[in-house]
Amino acid sequence: MTHPFLDLPPLTADRFAAIERRVARLLATEQDVVITQGEALLPLEGCIRGGARPGSTALNVVTGPYGQTFGNWLRDCGARVVDLTVPFHTAVTADQVAEALAGHPEIDFVSLVHAEAATGNTNPVAEIGEVVRGHGALFMLDAVASVGAEPLLPDAWGVDLCVIGAQKAMGGPAGVSAVSVSARAWERLAANPAAPRRSYLSLLDWKERWIDAGRTALPHAPAQLEMLGLEACVARIEDEGPETVMARHASAAAATRAGAVALGGGLEPYVHEARDAAPVATTLRAPAGTDAAVLVAGALAADPALPLVAGGGALSKEMIRVNHYGADATRGAVLSSLAALGAVLADAGLPVDIEAARRAVSETWPSL
Repeated sequence: MTHPFLDLPPLTADRFAAIERRVARLLATEQDVVITQGEALLPLEGCIRGGARPGSTALNVVTGPYGQTFGNWLRDCGARVVDLTVPFHTAVTADQVAEALAGHPEIDFVSLVHAEAATGNTNPVAEIGEVVRGHGALFMLDAVASVGAEPLLPDAWGVDLCVIGAQKAMGGPAGVSAVSVSARAWERLAANPAAPRRSYLSLLDWKERWIDAGRTALPHAPAQLEMLGLEACVARIEDEGPETVMARHASAAAATRAGAVALGGGLEPYVHEARDAAPVATTLRAPAGTDAAVLVAGALAADPALPLVAGGGALSKEMIRVNHYGADATRGAVLSSLAALGAVLADAGLPVDIEAARRAVSETWPSL
C-alpha cells in the first residue's frame, strides 16, 4: 500500500536547485544560496565556525538568547569576542554598533539576530548593515524568525551570511534551513584553515561539491520531506504575495499589543516601544505576583492549540509569549489567545476587560 509521505520519487538535483532559486528570489539576493539539511542552528554554527578563527575579533550583538549562543560558539573558535548586550525589552541601535566598532577597530566579524522571537524584539538591520559595511567587517545575520514576517534584503543591507529557517513566519517544517553567502564570505571561509571541511557543518563542502560542480549531483541524500515542505511554503508566500504576508504579521503584532494593553489585569508588553517589537511574536510581562508558566498552562488547558508559551529559562516566571507567526498570524488566533489569558487572569482574581481587548483588536486589525 502506497503512502503519500513515504513512497515518494527521489528528489533530483534539478528540483533541489530549483528550490534554491525560489529561496533566492524570496530574499531578493544574487548571492549563492545553500539549502542546509537540518534546523537553522546547523548553518548558524557553520557560518560562525567558518567565519571566525583564532586571532580574529568578533562583535556579537546580544538582544536575546540566540546572541548568547553565538558568543559561546565564537569563543570556542578562538576568536576574541566583544559582546554588545542591550536589555531584552529593547533593540540595539546602529549608533551603539558604530560605537562598539570604533572602540575596537580590529573587529572583522559581526553577528546579529534580526528578530528575536524568544524575547519579542527586532533590530534595525538596514541601518546596522550600513555601519558594518563601512567598517569592513563580515556581517552574519540570523533571520530565521524574520523571513516572511518583515522586510529582509541581504544584498541591499550588506549581509554576507544570512541564515533563514522555514519553521516560523514561513509556516514550514523545522528541519530545513538556508543561508545566502556573499563572494566576500566565501573568500573569508576559504582563507580560514580552521573552517569545517568534510563535515556536516561545512559550507565550503557545499560550494566545492555542489555549486562549483554545476549543481548536477547532490553531496548526499536530501531530507526529502523537509525540502518539499520548504518548496510548498515558499510557493504559498509567492501565491499570497510577500507584502501581504508581511502585512498580516505586522497586523497580528499590533493587534496583540493593543489587545493586551486593553485587557488589563496587570499584563504589559515586555518590549517597551512598539517600533522595537517583532512581528512574529508579542512578549508580555506577567502581572506582579503571578507565574507566567502557570498562566500559560491554564490557558492551554482550555485550548492546547493556542500559540502561547512561557518565556524560556530565567524568563519562564515573568514572560508570556504569543507566537502569532505562520498559520497563527490571524485575527482568530490573536483573539483566542487574549481571551484565554483574560480567563486565567480573572480566575486569579485580577480585573480584566475581555470585551475591551476584543474591541482593541478589531480597531487595530479590522476584519475584511
